[in-house]
Amino acid sequence: MWSPGRHGLRTRLSSLNVDPARWSLRAGSDPIIKQRAIAGPVPWVIAIMTALTVIAAAGGLALGSIAAAAGQELAGGVTVQIAGPPEAEAARQAQAVVNALSGSDGVETLRRLPPGERAALIEPWLGELGLDENGADGGADDSLLVLPELIEVQLSGPADPAALEGLRARIAGTAPDALVNADTGWLAPVGQAIEAMQWLALALVGLLALATLAAVLLASRSALAANRDIIELMHLLGAADRQVAQLFQRAAMVGAGIGGAAGFVVAVVVIAGLGGRFTALGPGAAGEAAGGLHPLHWLLLALIPAMATALAAVTARLTVLATLRRMV
Repeated sequence: MWSPGRHGLRTRLSSLNVDPARWSLRAGSDPIIKQRAIAGPVPWVIAIMTALTVIAAAGGLALGSIAAAAGQELAGGVTVQIAGPPEAEAARQAQAVVNALSGSDGVETLRRLPPGERAALIEPWLGELGLDENGADGGADDSLLVLPELIEVQLSGPADPAALEGLRARIAGTAPDALVNADTGWLAPVGQAIEAMQWLALALVGLLALATLAAVLLASRSALAANRDIIELMHLLGAADRQVAQLFQRAAMVGAGIGGAAGFVVAVVVIAGLGGRFTALGPGAAGEAAGGLHPLHWLLLALIPAMATALAAVTARLTVLATLRRMV
């Protein structure tokens, strides 16, 4: 015969209001099933997955801000490059380009880069070029190395294909060796890399959902099996399946909430540490965008642990209800 004293449930059962029509627990009573017994490894799994997901999502959002800021800085920027002809001919064509575009409609500013700046641009790859103070070549052989002429042009509008074709038409007659390129052209590979990072962040969110489902499912089934006698007694005292499921739902929600909050705090610390590294990208809008996330970004990141908590609660409830139906 079953005995509450023999099963160690006398204290917990004394907190029940035994009424088949309305079964409930008195406020402040000792829990029938301990929180740790129901939650299991859910808090640890949620904490780890939340931290990884928030860090990856923050990286994708920060890179997106960098690309957007860089695009704004380079919008309307065009570079005219003259490479191939001898140095004197390249200089003549460069001056012809300056004369043709100065004061033209749609051109705000233009500047021909001096030899010193052009040498500095290729120095990381070719080393010192031995230019003297006047920009003349002091040691390099002109027949082997001629610095290309570079002209920076800032348009009043976007540097779209139509604008580029208009510039090429203006200088085609006087500078046949000139190449006209938009400054935003180099952002295309960067945009593809950022898009890949954003897909990775989305995949991690999906992985977090799957890990949450698996952890809550296993923990709920294990807790049901370990507390089967208690659950049967609760049914005898008038408890409905939904009331039993509510105990597991609350335990899973609390465990997932604690784990999600802990993981989010860890992720925030990591993001704050990486923020200074991104700021070192340099001054300007891109560096400022990399140094921190916008408030909307933080709101999106905060939704990750909230979604994990809600998913854990719903999964625990549905799992317990489905299992209890099979137990009847």
